[in-house]
Amino acid sequence: MNHSLTNLEFETPYSEQLLDIQNQEIIDKNRFPRKRNSRSKSRELFCPAHPEQRISGNGRKYFLHLVKPEELRQRGMSDKRARLVIQSYPVLVLSNEWLEELFCPQCGNSRWCHVVRHDRVAHTLSWAPRELWQQVAHVDPLVPNPSVSEFSRRSARRADALRSDGKRYFDA
Repeated sequence: MNHSLTNLEFETPYSEQLLDIQNQEIIDKNRFPRKRNSRSKSRELFCPAHPEQRISGNGRKYFLHLVKPEELRQRGMSDKRARLVIQSYPVLVLSNEWLEELFCPQCGNSRWCHVVRHDRVAHTLSWAPRELWQQVAHVDPLVPNPSVSEFSRRSARRADALRSDGKRYFDA
């Protein structure tokens, strides 16, 4: 009996079908490999005062903490859901909003900004109002760190101070 495979009809088990699908996906991935030289995009942050100027900062991020349903409602959540979330999580930490100190070369100084992340690259920036620091746990930028001595604080500010001849202390 000489039967060709095209004439035979047989049922393949479900697990073999899954293997075929997985093998096909692997073959497709190998056929179109990801480019090796494609770099991941970094976040794009632009100064609120100068929209064309990119600003930089790799400082510490101070994530916002919400403890009241009103704060969630301001971010677009319904009243009922906001109360339910706050009852479930007494302190809700927002992973897509934080305060960060950023430097603008055009302004020439560092300022605290309220950063809202929309996706990996797109962010919205605004100057951080004083009220937002109340939503950050245990941090107040205007009150100096009590564990730092007054001598250390003065010495740190001395790098920016000018001598009597108008030059900085540490300029060459």
